[in-house]
Amino acid sequence: CRWTKNMLRGRGGCYKHTFYGISSYQCMEMTPSLACANKCVFCWRHHTNPVTKEWRWKVDQPKFLIEQAMENHQKMMISLRGVPGVSKERLEEAMTIKHCALSLVGEPIIYPYINEFVDLLHANSISSFLVTNAQFPEKILTMKPVTQLYISIDAATEDTLKAIDRPLFSDFWQRHLASVDALRKYPQRTVHRLTLVKEHNMEEINDYARLVSRGLPDFVEVKGVTYCGKSDASNLTIKNTPFHQEVINFCNDLCGAINALSEEEAHYEIACEHEHSLCILIANKNKFFVNGTWHTWIDYDKFHELVKTGSPFTSTDYMQLTPTWALFGSKERGFDPGEERFKRTQKSTPPTGGC
Repeated sequence: CRWTKNMLRGRGGCYKHTFYGISSYQCMEMTPSLACANKCVFCWRHHTNPVTKEWRWKVDQPKFLIEQAMENHQKMMISLRGVPGVSKERLEEAMTIKHCALSLVGEPIIYPYINEFVDLLHANSISSFLVTNAQFPEKILTMKPVTQLYISIDAATEDTLKAIDRPLFSDFWQRHLASVDALRKYPQRTVHRLTLVKEHNMEEINDYARLVSRGLPDFVEVKGVTYCGKSDASNLTIKNTPFHQEVINFCNDLCGAINALSEEEAHYEIACEHEHSLCILIANKNKFFVNGTWHTWIDYDKFHELVKTGSPFTSTDYMQLTPTWALFGSKERGFDPGEERFKRTQKSTPPTGGC
């Protein structure tokens, strides 16, 4: 991940650092399943991975996958030794993995041993951010605690979802709605993830609001699509990437529409932003705005303690105060002031020295 390299050089962290307090250079991105049930037009893998409705391959054991992933992650960190600007202290810390983003490619929730997989992550004191494409509601219902569970809400109506995600299932919309309902029952942190594609899925504000009101997630992440280059599998161009202000305007309208529909237990407002990533975090104010301050960050030590007890717990049991620089409207726009902003120009001089 580019943010791993950025933060190793003190050049800022990813949106998860801003929204949830992860250490970007201690985050491992991987997936236990390359296959997916969608062929989304904005897929950054350009559809080189397989598609499927069910698992139909040899199954590697969770222990093997995690050991191999950690080993290869550490090898990538070692390869950065001597790179100009890389902090020796941070590089040493990077060898201890603290977070795992299960969102690299494919549909991780269809991996047959997904519960054992996340259990093993937690046993190694690694937090889990699991993203599912909202086509396997039955898997969500049987999911054990993860640090944060996402479903992708790539469109708000049946026709638009078919055009954007190009799903394999004929009953994709029913599965989508059932996933929204299943996530509502999940006790740990939940997120609806919206990827905005200009001229494709930014017009259906009221329909998005109905989905959020139906699912009542803890958070709604809204991100402008990242253009990943020309692909024969998609007709997207850089013109389909919205400006950050357009994402903000969308979120303001969405909050108003949600709050006009939602039950009293939920009231949504913009909490954080990461301008560089065109990303906004909308949060349920009734749960995460405590004593006049937002608590979108995660107490990771507390989460691991709660998992070890084996007792039921909820998303508010491991929330943590959000720093002021991460809040929406701050002068930093989500950039950690403890980092050094780097802007590349034609005259930029590479930093000298490295660990």
